Amino acid sequence: MSRWFNTAGPCKPNKHYMLPATSRLPDLETIIEQESYFVVHAPRQTGKTTAMLALAKQLTDSGRYAAVMVSVEVGSAFNNNVDAAELAILGSWRNTIEDNLPKELQPPTWVYNAPGQRISENLRAWSRAIEHPLVLFIDKFDSLQDQTLVSVLRQLRSGFPSRPENFPSSVGLFGLRDIRDCKLASGSLSFFNIKSCSINLKNFNQEEVKELYQQHTEETGQIFTPEATTTAFDLTQGQPWLVNALAKEIVEKMVKDRNIPITQEHILEAKEILIARQDTHLDSLAEKLREQRVKNIIEPILSGQALGDTPNDDRQYLIDLGLLRRDPAGGLVIANPIYREVIPRVLVQGTQDSLPLISPSWLTPEGELNKDALLEAFIKFW
Repeated sequence: MSRWFNTAGPCKPNKHYMLPATSRLPDLETIIEQESYFVVHAPRQTGKTTAMLALAKQLTDSGRYAAVMVSVEVGSAFNNNVDAAELAILGSWRNTIEDNLPKELQPPTWVYNAPGQRISENLRAWSRAIEHPLVLFIDKFDSLQDQTLVSVLRQLRSGFPSRPENFPSSVGLFGLRDIRDCKLASGSLSFFNIKSCSINLKNFNQEEVKELYQQHTEETGQIFTPEATTTAFDLTQGQPWLVNALAKEIVEKMVKDRNIPITQEHILEAKEILIARQDTHLDSLAEKLREQRVKNIIEPILSGQALGDTPNDDRQYLIDLGLLRRDPAGGLVIANPIYREVIPRVLVQGTQDSLPLISPSWLTPEGELNKDALLEAFIKFW
């Protein structure tokens, strides 16, 4: 069976069409070699998890590192209870580590001593117990807030000087936003001043869209015409979920016959289907559009007005979320033409739903035109 275009969860090389992780983050291996702590942020469903799972496996398979991607999302249920958050996080990590690393690279049994130190003391014990430098990718870090986020970051900072023999050699924090935009009761992020850089995972470029679609052609013989590929890029601006969703809709539903090439017309039709259906990814945009600081920027852009005195952090927040991009000519624009159609529809949904139902008097009960009634209505109007 051939692979397929994926629109849900991380991609797997044996099942899904996907691009190499290192091609999207070409400098990351150097950053890891330099024993750096760093942040990678990108909007939802842009391939962060896919890229880092692939890179972790690549690093481990090289025989030079023990690398694994874990998540702290389970701790977000306990943002003001560090004790409970640590227990949940370490339990989740144990399962992930057992599933992804060979026995000789797994940590000793976790110990649960004083709250507020459990993560750092177990990372210290793990780093000392294995022969290779430990590389840890921590996903969903921005799901944590307040006391729990402060505690986790402080524990990472406290162990930082002891790397690589006694603490992870390199740690990457992965999320939707840069760490500067995380919600803290203290309002300060000075306790994580150890990061060397923040990296924004970019969308696919036009050549990468072509490369992804070419994988389908090589496995099935069904081609995407050059016009189709160009149109797909123009409509999506390389947003990975949209690129995959367009192709998936076409090859799995619209054009199942592999002898029929995918054309520009198919891409345009698939675009309309995605917009009308409001799939998961597009639906998640609606959630963000309810935030007031998002509305304060999106609405003037849509209406062609000046932004006025909006905080730079708010503008960067919308870029980080993938709603806006900086146009090469200058200024902020909606990230891609598909979003440009979706966003206004979302913003006026409440108004549309509140409009009264109009029942024209010039239609019969069967929905056919009654000429006499239409003429009478027009005369009354005139």
